[in-house]
Amino acid sequence: MTATLLLTASILGACSDEEGAAKKGENAGNVKATGMPIVEEKIQVDGFAAKFFASQDWNNLMLWEEYEKMTNIDVEWETVQIEGLAEKKNLKLAAGDYPDLFFASAFSKTDLLKYGQQGVFLPLNDYIDEYAPNFKKILEDYPSVKQGVTMADGNIYGFPTFYDPNFESLRAGTPWINKDWLNKLGLEEPETTDELYKVLKAFKEQDPNGNGQADELGWGSGYGIDQFIHYLRGTYGLNKQGSMNINLDFKEGTEEFRFVPATDEYKELLTFLNKLYMEGLINQDVFTTEPHVFAAEASKGNYGMLSEVDPKELFKLDGYIGVPVLEGPTGERSYNFVSNGLGNLGMFVLTDKAENPEAMVRWMDYFYGEEGSKMFFMGFEGVTYEEDESGKFKYLDTITNNPNGLNMDQAISEYLTWPGGYYPGMVRQKFFQGAEATENSIQNAEKTLPYTIKDEDILPGLNYTVEESEQVGAIMTDIQTYINEMTASFITGKQDFSKWDEYKKTLDKMGLQDYLELAQGAYERSTKEK
Repeated sequence: MTATLLLTASILGACSDEEGAAKKGENAGNVKATGMPIVEEKIQVDGFAAKFFASQDWNNLMLWEEYEKMTNIDVEWETVQIEGLAEKKNLKLAAGDYPDLFFASAFSKTDLLKYGQQGVFLPLNDYIDEYAPNFKKILEDYPSVKQGVTMADGNIYGFPTFYDPNFESLRAGTPWINKDWLNKLGLEEPETTDELYKVLKAFKEQDPNGNGQADELGWGSGYGIDQFIHYLRGTYGLNKQGSMNINLDFKEGTEEFRFVPATDEYKELLTFLNKLYMEGLINQDVFTTEPHVFAAEASKGNYGMLSEVDPKELFKLDGYIGVPVLEGPTGERSYNFVSNGLGNLGMFVLTDKAENPEAMVRWMDYFYGEEGSKMFFMGFEGVTYEEDESGKFKYLDTITNNPNGLNMDQAISEYLTWPGGYYPGMVRQKFFQGAEATENSIQNAEKTLPYTIKDEDILPGLNYTVEESEQVGAIMTDIQTYINEMTASFITGKQDFSKWDEYKKTLDKMGLQDYLELAQGAYERSTKEK
């Protein structure tokens, strides 16, 4: 059945591509080169999108209603909850029942290239060159972004999420520590891994909240062990080329890849986390808890250290400050979990059913410009935000202190779509009102900045051919599952570190060396092209 569906999809894709090919450019005369509306005569297109809040009806949402008035473009939205996105979009593509455009649908590089070469997704290079001045400028200003969005066949098939590299508190930030507890116990902020261990142990054992009960906890997160690992990567000398290829960095002094989860440094990192876990200094349900469950516990104020965004915004907790970047046992001290600002690449794609690609590229490009960013993230003056005398934008009290008891994300989602993080466009600090933009988060980032790796050292994501992508996918699906399982086992003590060599041999048996060869080839190809 699967084979039949795939064959049908390829046939339908080929047919619809031939039919659509004759239409390309036919409606370009209706598109204005600049200004609004985008088209002289109103058009209607079908769009599919992922959304975060089930209560939202995108066809009656202020953002899209107002944008329709501005552009003369009516998008008829079909939406799905983020949790059901992967299944729904894959079914649509397999059945050939897909829309003109996919928005906030998070297509992977593999999918972009596969469906692009099948003709289902349109190559956007020429349209960007002529109809997307805002996005084109980003590609010109940030060559690594252009390299990242360009597939191995030379085409761009998707518009990405792009985080302004100058928005430091969104790109980099350490966990948060309870400054009041430090003061109560006469402790300084930890500067090394050894000092962090001593601080967490003191938090747990010395009653810093002063209630006479042993109810204090050490370091917690509701988003899994990765939150801990990412913070410590630079402390243990890992990922000196950044986080765009999270399992890869260079062997010292070379441009030859090594596999991060198989290094001695990664073993040492896990050994440190094992020590914290076994002594109860990490939340014991870190591998199983869900964010909302952890939030209820964290809001009690019993954690001395938290790996989430600003606790004041997330949990209504005062007294937390950013933890310093730590020095590791070999003297390494760097914050390396940093990208070049490029998020998911496949957040906006046009299919071969799109009869007005020129108009829709202009429609999308607006959100990479200043005015579009402001509308997308702030909404509408007098309704959702106001501008103060200094020119700063802030949400109205009905959003930040909602009379119906809604939190900020819930309140703003009655007008806008950005909460949840699934969107194409450019994220600018002056228009973004999430927790990463608070004064506390900015101060945290400033503390981190001296130790953050330089932008020029960050390696863009690797681009594979279709054949290579299939090989990488086949190898890494099983390897990543195994790494996740063994990482949990080593940290929780279910697996002894004497089994480390056996773990590495298993990785090799699963095809690790083949993956490294493919990755090295993709890197060397991109270097030659550059």
